[in-house]
Amino acid sequence: MARNITLAIDEAVLEEARIYAAKRNTSVNGLVRDFLEGIAKQEDRTERARRRLRELAERSTLEVGEVTWKRDDLYDR
Repeated sequence: MARNITLAIDEAVLEEARIYAAKRNTSVNGLVRDFLEGIAKQEDRTERARRRLRELAERSTLEVGEVTWKRDDLYDR
């Protein structure tokens, strides 16, 4: 179910947003909706990726041996 929200925005910004939307054959409402949906989807993808990474790390059988080098050795050329 779609919900209505109210936004307070500077008139000059709103006018530019209307022009931007018109050039893309949409509305300011459509721009805002698409933007917010994009944020929500990105957050969902990020959380799924984090969860998957944790699962892989927990199942990993990799064993790291003793560290025999110093940090400065990495930058020795």
